[in-house]
Amino acid sequence: MKSNLDLVNDCDSFPYYDDNPDLYTQLVSSYYKLHTQPESKPVGYVLPWVVEQMPWDRDRWTVDHLKKQIIPMPPQSETIDITLRKARELGTFKVVEKWRDELYTVHREDGLKPLGDRTIIMERSGSPLFGIVTYGVHMTAYVNTQEGMKIWVPKRAKGKTYGGLLDNTVAGGIATGEEPLECILREAAEEASFSEELVRSRAKPCGTISYFSFRDDRAGGEVNLLQPEVQFVYDMEVGAEVVPKPCDDEVEDFRLWTVDEVQKGLSEGLFKPNCALYLLDFFIRHGILTAQNEKHYVEIVSRLHRKLPFPTVTAV
Repeated sequence: MKSNLDLVNDCDSFPYYDDNPDLYTQLVSSYYKLHTQPESKPVGYVLPWVVEQMPWDRDRWTVDHLKKQIIPMPPQSETIDITLRKARELGTFKVVEKWRDELYTVHREDGLKPLGDRTIIMERSGSPLFGIVTYGVHMTAYVNTQEGMKIWVPKRAKGKTYGGLLDNTVAGGIATGEEPLECILREAAEEASFSEELVRSRAKPCGTISYFSFRDDRAGGEVNLLQPEVQFVYDMEVGAEVVPKPCDDEVEDFRLWTVDEVQKGLSEGLFKPNCALYLLDFFIRHGILTAQNEKHYVEIVSRLHRKLPFPTVTAV
């Protein structure tokens, strides 16, 4: 059985300097840093074996093995795209075999004058190879009944990443040019058949959570790729008449669970790792998980809002 802190550790798995400075320094010093300009802050960590195998075009990339620094030449989005497509064509990395045709934005530090592209974009499936911060949305739909709160819990389709595990009611990645609310409206319709009117009137933004993970085999592709993420969190209270229905191939079914059933499922490892963090955040905000019933309360609250070592934004 997993404790709540175990659930946090499963997802926020990248070491903290304060906990293990030797391990942290050893890992970070071994990585290549992705930069948008020579003197800019890094926007991602690239594993050494990825650097060795990536089909770099020396006319399009600066790869400095002494400084362990990687910089795409302008136009930078085009450089990244051509390189990832070549890697896919060559079969270099499994992670890009499932090409998504979805674009993520590479966020730079504020006030930095762009070198070429004003906005740098990257194919979603290639983002773990460069270890950039990705952004998404998660929403918990719940019902207040005479028996207490109940939560709509979907089961992921078996053919998807983390197939067969339980998820948050609605979730998805924020594409380039998309606002969090736009994303949650799109995903709510695709995954749960929720109407736009319902979501606009009921969904409430509840902040963000952030974490830094090592990807495992359930994520698809190579293991131990780096995944720093920021997720925008929404709650949506609905009435008993609102029943989510799968609309795409992401979800197998939905079940309406009590809080006790959700907590039991969490302890049994039935949920996708990052979804467990959102549910812990939900329980904290609704006074279900407190300092009185969770001895690691302060650490858990802190860990749900990790400061990432790369530039992040307050709006996407």
